[in-house]
Amino acid sequence: MAMTLALVTCLFTIVHATNYAVDDTVGIARQYDGIGGLSGGSATSKLLIGYPQKQRDEILDYLFKPNFGASLQILKVEIGGDAQASDATEASHMHVEWEEDYERGYEWWLMKEAKLRNPKIKLYGLPWAFPGWLGNGTQSPYIDNYKLADYIFKWIRGAEVYHGLFIDFIGIWNERWCDTGYVKVLRQTLDQNGYENVRIVASDLDFGIVDFVKADTALASVVDYIGAHYPGVLSPDDAKELGIPLWSSEDFSTYNDETGGGCWARILNQNYVQGLMTSTIAWNLIDSFFQGLPWDRTSLMTAREPWSGNYIVESPIWMSAHTTQLTEIGWSYLPHGHGVGMLKSGGSYVTLVSPDLKDFTIVVETMSHDHSVCIRPPLPHYTVETQVVTFTLAGSFASVKSLNVWQSQLKFGANETSTYFQSLGSVPVVDGAVSLTVGVDEIYSLTTLSTGYHGKHPDPPESAPFPLPFVEDFEKYPLSAEPYILAPQQGSFDVVDVGGDHGKVMRQMVLQPPIAWCQDTLRLNSSLNLFGRFNWTDVEVDVDMNAGEINGTNAVYLGVRIDNAGCGTDTALGIFLFITPKDNSFKLTNDIKGQKILLEGKNQSAIQSGWNKVSLTVQGQTAVASVNGVKLFNTQIPSTPANGFVGVGTDIYGYADFDNIYVHNTTTRSHKHHIQSQPLYFVKEEIH
Repeated sequence: MAMTLALVTCLFTIVHATNYAVDDTVGIARQYDGIGGLSGGSATSKLLIGYPQKQRDEILDYLFKPNFGASLQILKVEIGGDAQASDATEASHMHVEWEEDYERGYEWWLMKEAKLRNPKIKLYGLPWAFPGWLGNGTQSPYIDNYKLADYIFKWIRGAEVYHGLFIDFIGIWNERWCDTGYVKVLRQTLDQNGYENVRIVASDLDFGIVDFVKADTALASVVDYIGAHYPGVLSPDDAKELGIPLWSSEDFSTYNDETGGGCWARILNQNYVQGLMTSTIAWNLIDSFFQGLPWDRTSLMTAREPWSGNYIVESPIWMSAHTTQLTEIGWSYLPHGHGVGMLKSGGSYVTLVSPDLKDFTIVVETMSHDHSVCIRPPLPHYTVETQVVTFTLAGSFASVKSLNVWQSQLKFGANETSTYFQSLGSVPVVDGAVSLTVGVDEIYSLTTLSTGYHGKHPDPPESAPFPLPFVEDFEKYPLSAEPYILAPQQGSFDVVDVGGDHGKVMRQMVLQPPIAWCQDTLRLNSSLNLFGRFNWTDVEVDVDMNAGEINGTNAVYLGVRIDNAGCGTDTALGIFLFITPKDNSFKLTNDIKGQKILLEGKNQSAIQSGWNKVSLTVQGQTAVASVNGVKLFNTQIPSTPANGFVGVGTDIYGYADFDNIYVHNTTTRSHKHHIQSQPLYFVKEEIH
């Protein structure tokens, strides 16, 4: 539609403007490689798969559906390594060297959902950690580069064979040392197995890899993209001169309020304007993990209540749309000074053109310093002012008669409301030029395309706390699934079928310490799987637990009021009840390491080999426990921590099974048979 005269007069003028050329007569510049989001680097999408289907589909539309929301062009996922990476662990496809399983975790499901919505989306895999068997007793995955390359190749092949997914890009080791010899072996392994089209990104750390590439022609021949993290929109000159495309392969990780939106809008433009980076990928894709874990809402959108169905479409979704909805991977930037550059009064602009030069999109951003600070690195001071800019179209674009305009305005006043990706209709090009007045903290897209759309689903359900009582018996999960509502902090937990009375149960699968990303977690040679709310205080927890007989753990435990997780799991305090069936012993501790002992003893009549039904109730400063209906103790406990998550785990790595988890609030109900409300069960539906 055409813009109204009043709106044209307000926004578009031809007086007192600074002129910027949009001209391809000098050629085109680097190819645009897309904007993406990262699922992983700590199980950031953990809760999404557990949403009711209606809201789950809506969320996925906002992320991936073309011409609807963020319309992401790249999905980067963690290749699980059974180890903590900030908020939780992700399962490896090979817990041990002698088996493979490509049904674990949820990244396969997420990649298929992304492809379902956008068959053109590119897929990128990167490990954060590795199962311990690859290190042969060390913390290096490079002990045997051929074995490591085979491990990664099997993940790529598994994606294709079991899920019909073709991986486009593969990384080395997130933010850790890159063994250049391994990069060459990886290329050789992929080529020998028919995966010549999988491109290698190195090294997902910084631009330090450039020195090695410059000095090693063999390495240069196998590195397809240089990927750096949080570059602050800058790249070194020798990287720009290398001839290999540069990516900001992880960026953003900023709280997703309006300032977070400003950060994302600024770096999407300026990563290319100042750093020549042709792709930018946000960590993280979506905050879909428990509130109270680290890195709260450092995401493109928020969806962390599968029990209520509530989610929030945050401002970075619409900042993405200004580029992703109006370009495609394979378009190209125009050269600096001919469609790309910094604005005279602050801000930046880029022009992207289609391969046939028939279509183009100009993206303008004027994000102020204080309203676009990212979490890292520090942002030098600069100023932005309201300004009039004129784009003069030449070359292949000289005959363009009108452009469609999209606008976002970020507002920060108490009574001000932001507008996101709003269509302003079309504006005529007069004498080969178009002008607009751009305020501070605004973003505009001017495009020949007519495909943009501000998608909108019905409002989601209202936010609600995690409901109690909670029941989980794992019977509705497919085998090898990771239970949707639990977030493993150490170890990895799969659904297995043990038959008999228990049927499907949750099993801790890790047998030895992994090659860790969070080094502090190596201080804790044990597992933890938690859930619930960080503010839970008075609860009863019942769990059936069985320490494995072969490759089993020594003790199993359940914990309440757990106050720490993520990379700091080893420091977690709470109330932990450890049960050791081998010697019929128990201990109650104030820490996850089992060192701050509050009470210990033995009870042969209660604790037995095989399955034990363990119950722990805490109310105020009193804890009561029983095993198999036999009371263990009624004792006083410390007042701190006063609240926290509920969890189960093992004292060392080894097999252990858990079943029939039951939690209720002791401040509102004293006995489970008195409960009137409907328990929360997971899973309500199987997802394949």
